[in-house]
Amino acid sequence: MHNWAGNVAFAAARAHRPRTVEETRHLVAASDRLKVLGSGHSFNRIADTSGELVVLDELPRSVEVAADLSTVTVTGSMRYSELARELQAWGLALANLASLPHISVAGSCATGTHGSGDGLRGLASAVTALQLITSDGELLDLGRADGDPDPDPDPDPDDGDRFAGAVVGLGALGVVVGITLAVEPTFQVAQWVYDAVPLDRVADRFDEVFGAAYSVSAFTDWGGDTATVWVKRRTDREGPDHLGSRWLDGRLADGPRHPVPGVPPQHCTRQLGVPGPWHERLPHFRPDFTPSAGEELQSEILLPREAAAEAVAAMRALGPRIAPLLLTSEIRTVAADDLWLSPANGRNSVAVHCTWRPAGEAVSQAIALVEAELLPLGGRPHWGKLFALHPEAVGALYERRDDFHRLMRSLDPRSAFRNDFIAAVFPEAEA
Repeated sequence: MHNWAGNVAFAAARAHRPRTVEETRHLVAASDRLKVLGSGHSFNRIADTSGELVVLDELPRSVEVAADLSTVTVTGSMRYSELARELQAWGLALANLASLPHISVAGSCATGTHGSGDGLRGLASAVTALQLITSDGELLDLGRADGDPDPDPDPDPDDGDRFAGAVVGLGALGVVVGITLAVEPTFQVAQWVYDAVPLDRVADRFDEVFGAAYSVSAFTDWGGDTATVWVKRRTDREGPDHLGSRWLDGRLADGPRHPVPGVPPQHCTRQLGVPGPWHERLPHFRPDFTPSAGEELQSEILLPREAAAEAVAAMRALGPRIAPLLLTSEIRTVAADDLWLSPANGRNSVAVHCTWRPAGEAVSQAIALVEAELLPLGGRPHWGKLFALHPEAVGALYERRDDFHRLMRSLDPRSAFRNDFIAAVFPEAEA
């Protein structure tokens, strides 16, 4: 078995597809080592194992909307595209989605995946409760102690809140079979694309650019002086009108665009200001097509929001060296959260994402160059993407690392869910 991009061949002795939660519990309890594979969209070995690989896509699909319509509880392996259709039928929505709707709910939350928007936290911040199978095969329910889905982004370090540690759990704590998410009434979004926005404007007027709409992304290959800016406006809050034919010295696109220049845009969500349901506009790609599978590698670093201008300047300086290896690079914003291992923990963030050509060692060297510039600015790599920094050093970037170590010891005392990736991030956990 391989991951989505084809750059990781899983080393598992066997793969299992349990059909019930009870069967999954027995499998967990009987296995020395195992990992759960979601949609396989991680680009590193976070989901790899030398033991048993568990795929939950044959568990019965379940979507339970709360009586007050404030939350939905779903099977952890469900993909966002499936969930979105169900919620839309109920007249409900999630506040945020990633650029790809094809990814699994539990896996996306476990790795700190996010979309873009000044007021939008990562996908894991929608989680209000988890049901997971611990290494003894028992079911454990975790939820916010105060029931508040809008957390304090600066929690007391001694609060002992296991939930805040478990949501972005890296698959190291148990098998998530149920996950509860906050929802809201459905809404519509209209999106426009602006070509040739100068990178000087993106850096110097960063707050204006990324505050222009509910969700904003800027794409560039760092080989030139401009970016293509995707503006997604929520029509019930911001109105359906675009920002004008000229904006920040860029121009309104005269047709649909793809994030990778020159690629036909037919598989992208609809643009040109045509309003549509939230789940058909917030992602960049439509769910009926999986883009670029096996044809790209990805890395991403999240930095403090105040480092945005420095980050843009650093990437522009690297442009001549990295642009030949890039398909595209995306700048996004993420609001702060309180989840221990979230890359946006405790701080509003700017994310610099790179989609690389599958060029092997050359890409590894390019990622190292990017990290050398962005990590000193306070950067944290995305858990599910490629990074050159030693995994132990990545773990050291999180103030709650030791708390998470203790949580692993508590929920998985026999190390059933640890693999080489987790052992490298938390080497003391193997002592």
